[in-house]
Amino acid sequence: MLIFNDTEEKAVEKAIAALADMIPLEAMQPPHSPALTFPGLEIKLHQRRVLKNGTDIPLTRLEYGALCYLAASPGRVFTKAQIFEAVWSMESESCQSSVSNVICNLRKKIEPDSGKPTYIKTVLGVGYKFASGE
Repeated sequence: MLIFNDTEEKAVEKAIAALADMIPLEAMQPPHSPALTFPGLEIKLHQRRVLKNGTDIPLTRLEYGALCYLAASPGRVFTKAQIFEAVWSMESESCQSSVSNVICNLRKKIEPDSGKPTYIKTVLGVGYKFASGE
């Protein structure tokens, strides 16, 4: 934070006005609220909300992070280490059970049937991928 006396404030205002006259300014478009949308599931990124069939689903920080990470690249297979490093923001020395637990809890919350996942698929021996739900 900058604090100016009256004289300094007027000088700064004059400088800003002079620059505004010299630099063409373009009207800013209001930011749109991006969402990842899949059948029965919507992730509103700027609101940090997940809707399952229109109903808000409360997620932990790690669940939300894992969901967004996977859903941002549908069909791409990620290892548990990749998911751990991206979501936990730390090295993945012993991440196997942490990622598995978060995915299990996430499936219970977003999947129509957590025993037969529609969205988060296991790729045996590799990790997980997000399917579009179709």
